[in-house]
Amino acid sequence: MITFSNTQRSKQSEIMDNFDLQGKEMETLLTDLKKVNSLLGGTNITIDGIKKLLKSHNISKPIIIADIGCGDGELLRKCANYLRKLDYNFSLIGIDANPFILKEAQKRSIDYPEISYQTLNIFSEEIKTLNIDISLCTLFLHHFSNEKITQILKLLNKQSKIGIVVNDLQRSKIAFKLFKAFSAIFIKTKIAKHDGLVSVARSFKKEELIELANNIHNQKSFIKWKWAFRYQWILYSNN
Repeated sequence: MITFSNTQRSKQSEIMDNFDLQGKEMETLLTDLKKVNSLLGGTNITIDGIKKLLKSHNISKPIIIADIGCGDGELLRKCANYLRKLDYNFSLIGIDANPFILKEAQKRSIDYPEISYQTLNIFSEEIKTLNIDISLCTLFLHHFSNEKITQILKLLNKQSKIGIVVNDLQRSKIAFKLFKAFSAIFIKTKIAKHDGLVSVARSFKKEELIELANNIHNQKSFIKWKWAFRYQWILYSNN
C-alpha cells in the first residue's frame, strides 16, 4: 500500500533503487519512463536550466556536463541534440550506480560520441575527482533523505564550476491522483506504476527545497514551479 502525506516526505522505497534490475523487465521499464517524460515534457525543464546557466558562457569554451543518476541516457541524448544545434564544444558524462542500465545507455547512445558513462555511486570518493561545469539531478534527489540530499548538493556544488540544475517533483495530492489515472492508460509495467506513485509521495514542497537551499553555501538558488507538477531549481555556483 503506497501512502501519501502532504506534511512530510514518504520513506517508502522505489523498486528501481535495486541496482540488480536488468534484462527485458528493465528495458520495458525504461521505455515506460521515456514515455512519461515525453508526454509530460519533463526533459525540457532540465534543458531550459542548462540554457540559463550557459547564458553568459563563451560558446567556444569547452563545457562538461554530468547527469547524476542518468538511467538509460535519454536526457543526455536530448542535451546533446540541443548543444549540437548551438555549436557548443561539449562533452557529457552519465553517472549511475546500476551497471546494467549503463550497458543499455551505451547501446542507445551509439550515435553520440560526446557521451560517456561511468558506473559510480554518488557517495564514492571517485565523484570528488570529476571535472564538471554543470551537474544535472533530474528526478534523482527525491530518492534520498534530506540529510543525504544536503550532502549530495554540497559535493556537487564544489565540483561544478558553473552550477547545478535540479528537476524534481512537487508533492501534491492532485499529482498523486492524476498519476494513478495516467499510469492506468499509458504505463505497462507494475514497477513504473509503483515507483511513479512512490516518487510523488517522496517529492517536495517548495518550502522544503528552500530549506535545503539554505544549507548549501557558496551558491545562489532560484526555484520555480513547472508543469507538470515539477520544480526547476537552479544553483549558481559562487566557488
